[in-house]
Amino acid sequence: MAPSFHFSCLSFSLLILIHVGATSVCNSANTTVNLVEETCKKAADEDPNLTYKFCVTSLQAVPKSNCTNLKELGLISMKLTKTNATHTKSYIKKLLKQKNMDPFYKSCLKSCLELYSNAVYSIKDAVKYYKGKHYLEANIEMSAVMDASTTCEDGFKEKEGVQSPLTKKDKDMFQLTALALSIIEMLH
Repeated sequence: MAPSFHFSCLSFSLLILIHVGATSVCNSANTTVNLVEETCKKAADEDPNLTYKFCVTSLQAVPKSNCTNLKELGLISMKLTKTNATHTKSYIKKLLKQKNMDPFYKSCLKSCLELYSNAVYSIKDAVKYYKGKHYLEANIEMSAVMDASTTCEDGFKEKEGVQSPLTKKDKDMFQLTALALSIIEMLH
């Protein structure tokens, strides 16, 4: 019986050491959750186009954000923006395959496809600048991305009665870009 007890105590001690080691890697979950919340509060307070809830929900959707610093949150926000742009491009391509589409509507979709394609490249460049601590250049590239979502949405408004199928995606893109720009500004 004694060897079994010794093994159980040893196992229990190892579990405690493993647990303590795992939590110390991130400086505790509360610290990083507070970083996300504090970053989002500051970003939303400084930019009326970004909501606190959208910011927190977006960042916390990426597990890595629970164990990171402000600079890494900036990269996460840019990667979220790139994912959004890539998915939106795919969605636009799917819409363009529809038959018997109004020429104006089709023209708007083609313009949006080009805008989102360019946005993906701008985000890639922004990430390179950001990693190199060239925050002004990263800001310029991300600002172009923000303009792409606005320009896409505005294109549909040029003709009365035309409803954009991309309104939610454009709004999400705009907010993700606003978040990235806010973090760039915090680091600059």
